[in-house]
Amino acid sequence: MFEKLEKLQIVTLAIILAFGLVAAAKVITGTFSKDTITVTGSAYQIVKSDSARLEFNITTKQKDRISAYNQAQKQIPAVMKYLEQKGIAKENIELKSSHGYYTYKQNPNGSMTNIVENYTHSQPVVINSKDVNKIKDIAIDIDGLIAQGIEINVMPPLYFYSQLSDLKVKLLEDATVDAKQRAAAMLKATNNRVGKIQSVRMGVFQITPADSTSVSDYGINDTTTIDKKVTSVANVVFRVK
Repeated sequence: MFEKLEKLQIVTLAIILAFGLVAAAKVITGTFSKDTITVTGSAYQIVKSDSARLEFNITTKQKDRISAYNQAQKQIPAVMKYLEQKGIAKENIELKSSHGYYTYKQNPNGSMTNIVENYTHSQPVVINSKDVNKIKDIAIDIDGLIAQGIEINVMPPLYFYSQLSDLKVKLLEDATVDAKQRAAAMLKATNNRVGKIQSVRMGVFQITPADSTSVSDYGINDTTTIDKKVTSVANVVFRVK
């Protein structure tokens, strides 16, 4: 009788364990089907700027405002001639609104007086061109006008790429493909496969000099170099199969 009871207990325990394993298998399968993997993909492309802008000031300093203004007006034709000789068309040269300021004499102790010492007049000039190398050359060479008695204050040239919007779309696609390839490589060792995309979050674009590795949480938009590197990042969540 005890033997029968013992056998019955063993059978009952086996049945309980069997149901437990089936239930456990269902839980594991259900959890696994909900598993996801989050991967960051990136893509970049080197581009060449296709337009440029250069701004500089013709600066004059005289005892009074009118004299400083008149001197600047006399120098403008020489500057325009120089730019035309460099191949810049008149329609690409813009004279901006001029401005200036007074400088006052100081006392021996360094305190300021109300006596005007001179007036500095500044005439901004802006040139635009699709020939970026020409703008680069002028930015370096234009200081030569100083030899003609023309005071020039040159600002760093700005370089732009007009197809940036289209490129961003392409790079975002490439970054997503890169994320999928990385996910596949990570899952290969576990005999799993990449499933459908659950979500995609686009990172900020980094537009940097071609040889730069700089990044910023807010993105970078370089305008100081002709050759630029445009980098896109995509954070993608895939379902695991």
